[in-house]
Amino acid sequence: SLQVYLEARRREIEAQLFLLVKKHGVQTVQEFDAAIQAGRIREREGFEDFFTFDRLEAEREKVLEALKSLP
Repeated sequence: SLQVYLEARRREIEAQLFLLVKKHGVQTVQEFDAAIQAGRIREREGFEDFFTFDRLEAEREKVLEALKSLP
């Protein structure tokens, strides 16, 4: 069913986010950006991860919204 798929996708997204959180020590894309600005994360090293983090957060929000809309 759709709910099973969305739950599985949510778990997959959260697992990927967890790996990025663990790798860079940030909890949100805003914290990630601040860490780059402060020099704690080198822009060259974190560039792809930053955009991946942002995409995953946005996708997680869409999945959660879809789950809430299910009966």
